[in-house]
Amino acid sequence: MTRATVAHEVLIASCAISTGIHAALVPEHLREETAAGVGFLASAALLAALCVALTYRPESRLAVGAAGAVLAGLTAAYALAITVGVPVLHPDQEPADGLGLVTKAIELVGLAAALHLTAPGRPAGRLTRLQPKGTR
Repeated sequence: MTRATVAHEVLIASCAISTGIHAALVPEHLREETAAGVGFLASAALLAALCVALTYRPESRLAVGAAGAVLAGLTAAYALAITVGVPVLHPDQEPADGLGLVTKAIELVGLAAALHLTAPGRPAGRLTRLQPKGTR
């Protein structure tokens, strides 16, 4: 298994975990602030779509780059939410919590994987589908 393959799997796993956490928090955020709930729903849907794209198009540098951008954006949004609030979505500052911090740690690992996969000089098409052992 190559480093690129491991990084690709880590990126998919990070997006999948973040999808589940954001989806699970939609009802709570909808009750508190409709815009925040819609933001969590949109995040979960976008992350789920990226999981599918990364799985079925592993050679797609666009999907890898998009996943990295979304993970970076979610991390930045959380940083804003716990420091000054996020205008429109969640204008009031919220306290940092364990689930949020763990989620951001997972997303940062995924972001690191995306950066590894899109590093300058990495040839296109280096990512390939994983094949069961014995079929290569």
